[in-house]
Amino acid sequence: MSIAIGLHVLSAVIWVGGMFFAYVCLRPVAAGLLEPPERLALWAGVFGRFFPWVWVAVVLLLASGFWMILARFGGFGSVGLYVHLMLALGIVMMLLFMHVYFAPYRRLRSAVAIQDWPTGGSALAQIRLLVGINTLLGILVIMIGAGGRYVVL
Repeated sequence: MSIAIGLHVLSAVIWVGGMFFAYVCLRPVAAGLLEPPERLALWAGVFGRFFPWVWVAVVLLLASGFWMILARFGGFGSVGLYVHLMLALGIVMMLLFMHVYFAPYRRLRSAVAIQDWPTGGSALAQIRLLVGINTLLGILVIMIGAGGRYVVL
């Protein structure tokens, strides 16, 4: 069980921590100091390195989460409301990530490749919005996971 918990927490840290860093630390610097061509190329490169890690995190979060629910707690009927909330919000986060990956990120990469800066800027704006939402959801899920078992409903 300690392996499942460790993988689960590590995956959440990599994904949510990476989004937090990108949104709160990297974005203001990139937006303020770089011209659009450099900024868009930077983001395409950053996402190109970060998104494979997110895919790994998504798989590990699902696998370790279901492993704990089924092997440790005996199924969904035996877990608290906070586990159901974590799962539901986690699935929303995963769907948002998949949308980002398969739609605006794909447009961003294509736009950077052909130096279509307006299209790239539009794609990046959509990514920024969705990553901001996912970061807030991720922080909420972490808070629920860390403290949910202590809430008596």
